[in-house]
Amino acid sequence: MRLYNDVIAFKVDGKIAKVKERVVKDSEIHLIINEMLSRRFYVTPNNLKEFTIGYLLGEGLIDTVSDIKLLDINGETINVEINLKDSMAKESVIGSDSLGGWRYKIEFVEAVDSTFSITRDELFEAFDRLVKGARLWKMTGGAHVAALVGEDRFILAEDVSRHVAVDKIIGAGALDMVDFAETFIVYSGRMPADMLIKVARVGIPIIASNAAPTYSGYKVAVDAGLTMIGFVRDRRFNIYTHPERIKI
Repeated sequence: MRLYNDVIAFKVDGKIAKVKERVVKDSEIHLIINEMLSRRFYVTPNNLKEFTIGYLLGEGLIDTVSDIKLLDINGETINVEINLKDSMAKESVIGSDSLGGWRYKIEFVEAVDSTFSITRDELFEAFDRLVKGARLWKMTGGAHVAALVGEDRFILAEDVSRHVAVDKIIGAGALDMVDFAETFIVYSGRMPADMLIKVARVGIPIIASNAAPTYSGYKVAVDAGLTMIGFVRDRRFNIYTHPERIKI
């Protein structure tokens, strides 16, 4: 599947030249849960099964893949049937927003319990692999990229949404029966609270980005026991929370 479209642009560099450029695809996806709750997302239209599973896990609507009774993808509409755990879960589907924003509190998330650690070299190696594998980003400049690393796996996904890219790798990891407590995430994009909540819910102990954290994300990382790393570039980085998991 081609995840980009060719368009005509006018390049201005001292003079104007007509050129062919590639732009990333983004499609509106309609997710319907138990025929009554619905969400709409603009996503790169691939790996929709993984996206759906990762979204449901990250929102706290399911605990495992086995909690999904039906997952049907028909074009740009996804129908799922799950066992909603409680009334909070119903509210979270309506109130949360995978495209950004902190919609509910960290009290809904248990602290991550993991003694997993990585070295400085392992972090840089993961980012090198992330950049090398980011084909859609290189072609278009319009995609975010994320990878789940650990247990001899490197699961990569790209999407126009940084949140959806992370949903996709979480879903892929769940399908592959990865122990999230023994993994870490590297990705492009800021680290706001809702991103950190998503990662904490599935029990991933470390998240690192080449971009900056937000203060809401920092507070979540402190309370949820997450190691949050930012500004990974030029063989340098900042550790904002729980540095004991990083071996310098």
